[in-house]
Amino acid sequence: VVLGGDTDNPRNARVLGTSECSDLAVIDIEGEGYPFLELYEGEINAGLDVFAAGFPLGDPEFSLTRGIVSKAEAGGETNWASVDSVIEHDATINPGNSGGPLLTDAAQVIGVNYAGDSEANQYFAIAPPTATEVVEELRDGEFVDYLGINGQAVVYDDDSSGVFVAAVESGSPAAELGLEGGDIIEKLEGLSLATDGTMADYCDVLRTKGDDAQISAQVLRIDTEERLQGTFNSGEELELSESLGDELTGSATAQGGAATYADYQNVTDDSGSIDVEVPTEWSGVDGTAYTVDGTDRPRVIASPDLAGFGDNFSTSGVFVISLPGDLSPDPATLLTELLGNLGATDACPDTTGQEDYDDGLYTGVYELLNGCDGGDASFAGIVASPEGSEFTVFVGVQLVVEADFEALDRIIQSFKVTS
Repeated sequence: VVLGGDTDNPRNARVLGTSECSDLAVIDIEGEGYPFLELYEGEINAGLDVFAAGFPLGDPEFSLTRGIVSKAEAGGETNWASVDSVIEHDATINPGNSGGPLLTDAAQVIGVNYAGDSEANQYFAIAPPTATEVVEELRDGEFVDYLGINGQAVVYDDDSSGVFVAAVESGSPAAELGLEGGDIIEKLEGLSLATDGTMADYCDVLRTKGDDAQISAQVLRIDTEERLQGTFNSGEELELSESLGDELTGSATAQGGAATYADYQNVTDDSGSIDVEVPTEWSGVDGTAYTVDGTDRPRVIASPDLAGFGDNFSTSGVFVISLPGDLSPDPATLLTELLGNLGATDACPDTTGQEDYDDGLYTGVYELLNGCDGGDASFAGIVASPEGSEFTVFVGVQLVVEADFEALDRIIQSFKVTS
């Protein structure tokens, strides 16, 4: 560490603690007796004179810029952090100012600079109580809202999203789980991450569950195009997501046709609440709502032939419906009701019975119905929900050819419910 621009006499330092979500760290510099700045304890209001101090842009010369507090309570959601208490100001900061102080005219620290938008002349500092409360924990050697990743929220052109893992800290919960740089954490506790392009959902889970709790995760490993599942702080490593499609293949009557689909695309319902990957051949999409007890619920249907899918049970396709978590006292009853309402029970008379469903993120029940429309087609229905969630998901897939079992797995692994 270089102090006061003295590049000839760097000091050693060690990290006492970090917070991924609050974008803060505390280091202990070798030696003692260094001068320090006092914290500002007064009221923070718009118009208060402030100064941004530091050594930006790699320049060893001290820099000081002046401005005012533009907003005493600003939003703190970014694609790399989720900060609860934020001050907006117009004292210019540049790369290298992050982590440096925002000062009053009495040289008291009012915040820690961490973000800015030079085009809009908007700059942001982490304010009390976040800065003081988190720093106290970090000084004691605690890691706060921390799994051990250098992460960034990403949203791709196909609307898929997650937290991109740039690096993993050795010895951390992420390292013990087997996360690697380049992975994308798609879901925590069944909650789809970064759908709004920020770390808010990721950090909400850590703050709600506690970063030392067991937290289920779904991970996309881009290098191998594999979806993995596992649980942080469980002592176990990531493993390939189990294939329900493979499990059902031996019991289903659907067969023949190509073994795989050439490509997949994302489809959404009209409200933007459900997003799921389906074969590109299923180009017919209906995102209109599904009415339950007089209330519209998000739903998306995809099929190569929407009319045929709506009229019979021998056309490939999928329903995904988001339902209230308290709609039924148990998933088995709800699945039976939904299969009956859709006409699947009558059209597909041969059932293998209900089985427990658990993919590490969602738990519930599933049922396979065979002999649909008097032929070889099958229908797979799943009702499941994440732990403690206020919503339940119904996934229904009509299995007509062998490739539909692959599509079933892709649908289960990719669907996201955002509201």
